[in-house]
Amino acid sequence: MTEAASGPSYADPAALPDDVRADVRDLILSMADSKRLLGMRYAEWTLGAPVIEAGIACASMAQDEWGHARLLYALLKDFGEDVGALEHGREPAQYASIPALDEAADTWADLLAINAAVDGALSVALEALAQSSYEPLRQRAAKLLDEERFHAAHAVAWARRFAEGSDEARKALAEALKGAMPSAYAWFGPADEVEARLRTAGIVPGDRQSARSRLSERLEVIMGLLGIEPPAFGEGEWAGWDAARRRLGEGHPDAATIEQIRGDKNRAFLMD
Repeated sequence: MTEAASGPSYADPAALPDDVRADVRDLILSMADSKRLLGMRYAEWTLGAPVIEAGIACASMAQDEWGHARLLYALLKDFGEDVGALEHGREPAQYASIPALDEAADTWADLLAINAAVDGALSVALEALAQSSYEPLRQRAAKLLDEERFHAAHAVAWARRFAEGSDEARKALAEALKGAMPSAYAWFGPADEVEARLRTAGIVPGDRQSARSRLSERLEVIMGLLGIEPPAFGEGEWAGWDAARRRLGEGHPDAATIEQIRGDKNRAFLMD
């Protein structure tokens, strides 16, 4: 079992300081929603990937992400949430997922960009949470990280194939990655009072700029292969930041995706 970086350790929501409880709930929900959408985007490429093995890999990663989402949603029951309602009763505008996941990946390059940037951002968060003072989250994070290593290797292996391919292939992946990176970097959020509360309570060790730096380090190999630089963020770019949904503006996943995720058309057949 992993241990908290330092300071107190909290076994359940009731033990958390009052001023940070809602922030922890929001963080868990955003991670769960993002992993659920990420799993959906992987699943959409189980057919149509460039080679059969890639489709199988997408199926495996989709299964991982949906499993991770279920584990994270389950943590919210301790916060008094109705987990069934979270998974099947919300409208698209209520989701707190990373914006790069709002729409399906049009091309294989687009999916690889999500694989590298969005999956990478969530793994960076899990690495920090593996030392969290909130015990249930710390224990989950360690388990989920074990299953994430293959996802990172998949992104790097395919980036290498693109980089060694045609100019058109390199350009396609570079453009896709430049499109996905901003929302992945932004998901860590500004240096605001929420960050201060989470860091002071030891829920998320380290600050958000450090998290962005770690994501850059994870993407260094891929960006080097493609000859691109990580995006830069300034304080002026946080106007319209929704701290609860961890995103800029009022965007949300497309309605068709959420209907599929909720299983709207087939839930009438449930027997229990």
